[in-house]
Amino acid sequence: MGNEAVACGALAAGVQVVAGYPGTPSTEALETIAKRKPDGVYVEWSINEKAGAEVAAGAAYAGARSMVTMKQMGLNVASDPIMCVNYVGVKGGMVIYVADDPGPISSQTEQDTRSWGQFAKIPVLDCTSPEQAFEQVQYAFELSEAKGMPVILRSTTRVCHACAVVDVPAFVPPEPAEGFVKDKKWVIFPGLSYQNKKKIFARESALAKTFSENGKNTIAGSGKIGIACGGISAAYTADAIKGHADQFTVFTVNTPYPFPIQAARQFADQVDSVLVFEELDPYIEDHLLAMGVDVIGKRSGAVPEAGELSAVAVAGIIEKQTGVALDLHSVDLPEAPALPVRPPVLCAGCPHRGAFYAVKRAMRGRKIVALGDIGCYTLGNAMPLDMVDTCLCMGAGVTMAQGMNHVDPSTVNFAFVGDSTFFASGITGAINGVYNQADIVLAILDNSTTAMTGHQPHPGTGVTMMGERVAPVSIESVLRGAGVTSVRTVDPLNLDEAIPAIQAAADEKGVRAIIFKSPCIAIVPKQGIAEVDQDACIGCKRCINELGCPAITMMETENGQKAVIDPALCTGCGLCNQVCPKHCMEVKR
Repeated sequence: MGNEAVACGALAAGVQVVAGYPGTPSTEALETIAKRKPDGVYVEWSINEKAGAEVAAGAAYAGARSMVTMKQMGLNVASDPIMCVNYVGVKGGMVIYVADDPGPISSQTEQDTRSWGQFAKIPVLDCTSPEQAFEQVQYAFELSEAKGMPVILRSTTRVCHACAVVDVPAFVPPEPAEGFVKDKKWVIFPGLSYQNKKKIFARESALAKTFSENGKNTIAGSGKIGIACGGISAAYTADAIKGHADQFTVFTVNTPYPFPIQAARQFADQVDSVLVFEELDPYIEDHLLAMGVDVIGKRSGAVPEAGELSAVAVAGIIEKQTGVALDLHSVDLPEAPALPVRPPVLCAGCPHRGAFYAVKRAMRGRKIVALGDIGCYTLGNAMPLDMVDTCLCMGAGVTMAQGMNHVDPSTVNFAFVGDSTFFASGITGAINGVYNQADIVLAILDNSTTAMTGHQPHPGTGVTMMGERVAPVSIESVLRGAGVTSVRTVDPLNLDEAIPAIQAAADEKGVRAIIFKSPCIAIVPKQGIAEVDQDACIGCKRCINELGCPAITMMETENGQKAVIDPALCTGCGLCNQVCPKHCMEVKR
């Protein structure tokens, strides 16, 4: 797998410290290193990407090779230390592994790390395949250490999750790092930043020349139709022109920043026309345009400006723009059957469903705004719950609620945040609310894991990525230490307990918190299976219309429609029986 290849390449390069924050599509890179548990290598899930980048920077200052992993959204969180470490420099090699998510498939936005690297003046290497990812991460460490600078290794979803056979050498434990040596260069004063900025600019042209000459960027073929591409788009291009490669010359950009201008000029001089395929920004395209090369691509409207490409899409564009008939696009494929409509929903038995429903029941007749966040619980926006009114970025709901409160004090603002996200970025908002006397209800959905990205540990779980057992950090203690005086902990699957607690909190002022504590159903065994008493069921559909649990459907019987529960999906949470007016959905243990 591409992410595994990055991990194995980092181990082969002698990485000693790896930190990161889970985020699809990057997650497996750090997890692979943790699973292998190599001697002399420390690995951690940091509380957020900023913390992870700072851990990696500290290790690199001490002479160790380090890596920090994240997705493209996490790069925004980590931008503060990463921008600065480029000015300061490093002693050991420091690689920033960022997985972009064209589509987007599992993110709020599309974002192109190549453009971010250019903005930050940090070299960027791109990955075309898992095999190349394995090689690129090793080159990234060599480059970083040789030049005393951080290096970004960029991948995308299709490379991260593609699979290939890669020969991985036996692991050799890295030599102990020298350790931190005191020097004024590690303190970033404005005067030093000014001098280092000039060095960064001088480095850019030198690296562009190096990247043009070291064979990292390839020019293949002798045809007069030129195609410039990079990353997964290079793989799409190779598939698209298979059998017709003699008509094309393909320039594959594997080191997008600094842009290999000399190699690009050599490519442009040997072709009559140039098409560009890339995800996401017109990055290669803009550099070629700046060189005076006429380009057919996103700017001309020939290539889609958003979303993923594919081999079939690339073949279609090539045929339309050049008239060359390609086998891949010409194949007469049968029409695919229509896919069933499967909107994303909370799992059957998910405790978040109980929390959202309890708030909805408790606040009937009152004006509320339910501010959401990134995670499984974003799905609370779907009907029939309809309980997520906003979703911006991790932890934003806590502070956005405060802004709304200052505008409209008559509204009760509920800020929903998961336990992992609370540690990652919700604590800041909670303290901000206490300090500035905001009036919000902080609803923490504590399911004892980082569920959406694969159940990684966090400070509240009491387990580290190194497998150590530690004292879990108490969310309630953190809140009380920050000055939140009203903190209630309830079971969201017990409506008789949860609803009165919500009503009491809503009637208070200031920052008050409700911790909805119940484990994710994926990490605990089934509690049982609910069975419907068909004689008692009146077919009112209240269980379906109010909860939307995927385990409950309706079935036509001799006595009319009755509720029925799928035993393969039901986890025995018992929420449906509490909602049912006849209480005819008893859980059998």
